[in-house]
Amino acid sequence: MANATDSVSIFAEGTFEEQILELLSYISRNRSEEERATFIAPFQNALKSGEGKKPIEEDENRRKLILSKLLQEVRGLGDGSDKEIEGFYNLLFAHIFSLYPSTSPEAEQYLTTLLKTISSSPSERLSVKYRIVSNLFNTIPRNSPLRFTVYQTLLHIATSKDDLAALELTKSDVEKWLSEWEISDEKKASFLKTIVDAYARAEQSTIAYEYSLLYVRSLPPSSEAAQSAAVDVVATALRLPTVFDFDALFKLDAVLNIKSHELFSLLQIFLNNGLPEFKAWESSHPQALEKYQITASELERKIRLLTLASLAFQHIGQNLPYSKVAEALQVDPSEVEKWVIDVIRAGLVWGKLSQTTQSLHVSRATSRSFEREQWQALEKRLVAWKSGLAGILEVVATAKRQGGVAA
Repeated sequence: MANATDSVSIFAEGTFEEQILELLSYISRNRSEEERATFIAPFQNALKSGEGKKPIEEDENRRKLILSKLLQEVRGLGDGSDKEIEGFYNLLFAHIFSLYPSTSPEAEQYLTTLLKTISSSPSERLSVKYRIVSNLFNTIPRNSPLRFTVYQTLLHIATSKDDLAALELTKSDVEKWLSEWEISDEKKASFLKTIVDAYARAEQSTIAYEYSLLYVRSLPPSSEAAQSAAVDVVATALRLPTVFDFDALFKLDAVLNIKSHELFSLLQIFLNNGLPEFKAWESSHPQALEKYQITASELERKIRLLTLASLAFQHIGQNLPYSKVAEALQVDPSEVEKWVIDVIRAGLVWGKLSQTTQSLHVSRATSRSFEREQWQALEKRLVAWKSGLAGILEVVATAKRQGGVAA
């Protein structure tokens, strides 16, 4: 929606006087002929260049005054086609930027007022609202703080109509914008929190969680806000059935600063341990899961899937017997295939089941974290691969020699 990488220039034909009269004509189109004439007359007088006055094109102060009075009369989208509404606002924006730098307080004040007018308009014409505000977003220089204000309006329009998908927002866009906008860290955090809340209200919890990670990272790690946000993001990660990467949370300083919190010890179990440790934690914290609206059965499912993924990681390229899986998951052997299918569906393990050998041949598996142990395992597999490749090359060379072909 507002993903253009460069600023978009807006050009309008005609003189300043002609364009102002065109804007006034649009604003007053629903009035009677008499009312329209009365409304436009003061502007026509102000536009005249009588004796002792500079021509309007050379009198910047007079142009600013006329534009200021015109902007006070803008109270909605007006009664026009989508194309007319879009053109009307594009022309208003063009006049603001022709008279004021985008960094000026006047430009910010006028644009903020217009944005409120657009977003609060009762009109159901969402597509034209999106286009108007997106045009403005793409007109403003990349590093301008105004882009923050403008995109907040786009979010407001989209969330008020449960239409977030229309924005086509991506994390890469958000990270890029925040690196460009010349705004304070507090505003950057505020922007990310707005996105988190928008997706949460839209019941898109997984996307909200992804932006929560960015939000927590944007806060001063030792601040009270960061500690509260860290607890929330840990609880969300544990609660969501599709989140299995807990290592990412341990890369957040704010999360590391809540080591004394009861959920931090549970988080460590999901990164490093299995079902027995989870059961022990649950027994020693009987009220914690209910307090954070986390379902025990869902956590049991997740810890079993993570345990199976860790076991599979240790058997990449090998057959993993069902008996080992049953023992690690503390389930009946007859349930193993169900759990293997679940872990494959979760994208944690890739492999092939064999009822004949009662095993899973593991082709790939996800590690819960990538520390020294995982690097050593990877090194071992690379050495084995290199050795196997050397053996193949030797066989090929031997075959060539025996066939009378020089190696």
